[in-house]
This record gives sequence, C-alpha cells and structure tokens, in this order.
Amino acid sequence: MSARPAAGSGPQPVEVALLASVFVVAACGLVYELSAAALSSYLLGDSVLQFSTIIGTYLFAMGVGSWLSRYFERQLPAHFLRIELMVALVGGALPALLFIANAYVPGAFRLLLYGLVLVVGTLVGLEIPLVMRILRRNVMLKELVSQVLTFDYLGALAVSVAFPLVLVPQLGMIRTGLLFGLMNAAVALWALWLFRHELRRVGAHALACVLALAALAGAFVFSEHITTLAEDKFYQDRIVFSASSPYQRIVVTRGAAGHRLFLNGNLQFAERDEYRYHEALVHPVMAAHGAPKKVAVLGGGDGMAVREILKYPSVESITLVELDPHMTRLFSEHETLAALNGGALKSPKVRIVNTDAFQWLQQNSEMFDVIVVDFPDPTNFAIGKLYTNSFYALLDKRLSASGYAVVQTTSPLVARKSFWTVAATVESVGLLATPYHAHVPSFGEWGYIIASRRPYRLPDALPEGLRFLALSAVPQLFEFPRDMARVPAEVNRLSNQTLVTTYEQEWGKVTGH
Repeated sequence: MSARPAAGSGPQPVEVALLASVFVVAACGLVYELSAAALSSYLLGDSVLQFSTIIGTYLFAMGVGSWLSRYFERQLPAHFLRIELMVALVGGALPALLFIANAYVPGAFRLLLYGLVLVVGTLVGLEIPLVMRILRRNVMLKELVSQVLTFDYLGALAVSVAFPLVLVPQLGMIRTGLLFGLMNAAVALWALWLFRHELRRVGAHALACVLALAALAGAFVFSEHITTLAEDKFYQDRIVFSASSPYQRIVVTRGAAGHRLFLNGNLQFAERDEYRYHEALVHPVMAAHGAPKKVAVLGGGDGMAVREILKYPSVESITLVELDPHMTRLFSEHETLAALNGGALKSPKVRIVNTDAFQWLQQNSEMFDVIVVDFPDPTNFAIGKLYTNSFYALLDKRLSASGYAVVQTTSPLVARKSFWTVAATVESVGLLATPYHAHVPSFGEWGYIIASRRPYRLPDALPEGLRFLALSAVPQLFEFPRDMARVPAEVNRLSNQTLVTTYEQEWGKVTGH
C-alpha cells in the first residue's frame, strides 16, 4: 500500500484522475436516472408519479449498492473497473431497451423499467464507496469526503442542466444514454491504465473494455435504426418526421389515415378526420360571436385551428401561443405539413409566441374577442395546470365582455368525470360553461366547453366550404345522451390537480395501463 503523502504536498496524479472519474460517474448516473424517469412519464403519463417512483427506486437501489460495497475487500481497482463496464452497458442501453420493450412487449414495460432502474442504481451505488476506499490510500479522510462529494455534486449539476436543454433536444434519448455509457466505459479504460500494475489478468480486462466500447459505439452509430425499429412498430405507419424537443417527442407518420401527429406517443390529429375536430373546436364560438377581430389560440401549434379562424374576414389578428418552437417551425416550414394547415402560420395576421401559456396570460394585458384553448389532454401535471381554476381565472381577464373562449376537453363518453370536472372548474371562476361534443372517428366522441360571461347563443351563419359542420346540425352538438350527461365533479385546482388523476384512471381502463 502506498504511503500517505506529507501534509502540504500537491494532489497526486492518481487522485486527480479518480476525482475526475467521480465527476463523470455522477454525471452518467444522473443521466440514467433522468432517462428512466422521463421515458416512464412519456409512455405512462402522470409525470409527478413516474418521476417520484423512479427516483425513489433509484435512490433505494443506490443505498443497496453502498451497503453491498462493504463485501468488496481485495482488488478494489479490478472491482471498480468491472462495475464501470456493467454500468456502461446496462445504463447506456437503458433508453433503447425501454423504447423497444414499449413497442414489442408493452405488457412487460413496467417490470423491465423498474428492474433496470434497480440494477443500474445498485451498480451506481457501488461506484462512489469503491472510489473513496481506493483514494483513502493517498488522501486524508477529511479531505477525501469533501473532495469526492464536491465532484459528485458538480457532475450531477452539469447533467441536470444539460439533459433537458442540450442532450435530449440534440441527441435524443437513445443516443444520450449510449453517449454516457461510452463515458462510463472510458472511465473503466482509464482505471485500467491507472492501475495496470496492480491488476491481475490485465489482458482480460483490456479485452472487456474494448468489447464494451465497441458495442456501445456500434449502438450509437446505428441508434437511428434502433429508434426507427421501435417507433415503426409502435406507430404502425411509416414515420416521415421525428424530433425530440425539451418539451416532448414529436412524431409524424403517414399511412391509410394520411398524416398523423403524435406527441409523446399520444395521437393529436389524423389527416383523414382532423377537419371534424377543428371545425367543431373553432366555428361554434367564432360564428356565434358575429365579427371577432382579435383572436388568441393557446396551444394548437399545428396551425389547424388558425386555418379555420382565418375563414372569417373580420379577423384582424391572431396570436398563437405555443410552448414548443419545434412545433410551430415544423408546421410553418415543412412543405407537406404546412400544406395541411393551408400555410396558415405564414399569414400576416398571425403572430407566433413561443412561451408557456400560463405565464403569457399572467404577463399579457391584451383583450380578445375569442380565445381557442387547444392543449393536449391532461396526462401529467405540467399540462394539468392549464386546466385549473387558476388558469381559467387568468383566461377570464383576457376575454372581452362579449367574448367566448372554447376549451378542448377530452371525451365525455370515455372520460366522463374528467370532462365534467373541466366544466365545474370553468364555472368556479364565475364563467358560464356551455358543453358540447362531436364525433371524430380517430378519437370517438370528443368534448368541448365554451366559457363566457354572457349566455351562449347559436350562430346564424357559418363560413362557406366547411366539410363537417352545417348550420342545421349545430344544435345537435349541445345535446348530451344519458351516458354522457353531467355527473358530480370536483374543481381542478393547482394545489391538488385532481383532473390528472381522474383522467388517468378513466383512460387507463380503456388502454389497460
């Protein structure tokens, strides 16, 4: 065992190298944890629940790993090297394995998810104690703990910022996992060089490092094929566009139903019948108003609602508030997709604001004749806040005295209580809620709620050229059969977000989640 350096001596090369390894190891461990949590929230919904259970399981597994480290007594560098290679392979492949499992064996997804989290967490929990015990040979205990924890936390900080802002948008989830797997394997190779004089069977260790690096590098090179393999199976139709933004996974497919848009695996529209959804969303309020001049669209970055609004000559300006610039850019610049909205987002009447709609309502002082609220369904708390009484109170402030707002509001047949929860929430802020529904084959019976200060009145005329709505058929939209009639429901508040839980329960019965 090496002698401890005298006080005041500078850091030793092995010490510096191992502390740098701690930084990389911490970064890699957090990436695997964030990848598992993000993927589970994408694919299972309810981001708070998924992040909480994944992080809790991961931390528990790290505790198990730390406890198990006590049984590693000899050849610590060799154990550290092997653990790094296992973490590299299992952690690096975690996103790819989960994507493939979701596409091919969805019933086993949860088991594989938590199984991988337990394995990776246990291995990561072994890393830091082993590094500390190796460093103890040359560093005083007081300095050892502070140095190791400092580099550990710095690595976690770097990744926590880079993961949502740089890594996922630029590389995607699968390549991000593989990149950090390569970094773990590089740490193992580094350890091999640092401790080459202490290790037995150096050749076998070197071969293991080379094979692990080759496997991860090969998977990284062919990561697009892995993604395509998983997504082609999941979406069935041919994928014509896919991208990951800091907010969501955007996939556009083309098949028998024409183009279809998916956000985080959830269908947003099908070209074959999207006109039914968007005509029902827009025209009951636009035509009833009479001559709306200023209109806001919250969500709806695909431009389909804007396309319908532009059919009214009285409209002078449309403000489209869409969080994700990838969406508005895609449906503005992609030739085929821009054609679906008739080039609506390029209209001089349209102003695009890429920001959070909640914050925009808080900061904005403009008044609007009509506000179209076209958010995705409340599958998680980030979206659920846009269905709360706090949000509708802000909406009320931006609505002119004679104005109408309309909210897309999930299926009153499948998610009956969820639908009427939104109605109760709108009413809780003093607005009148006028519910209606339409049949959209891709979704089934779909619901909407009009929010206003004055009672809603049916329109006297509709624009020409509509494919679904006819003036004589509009009153039928407001008739609810017994299986969709109103049921008691709580107000959805920021403090409880009861709608997200209710929605997951009701749709879970249909999807089997």
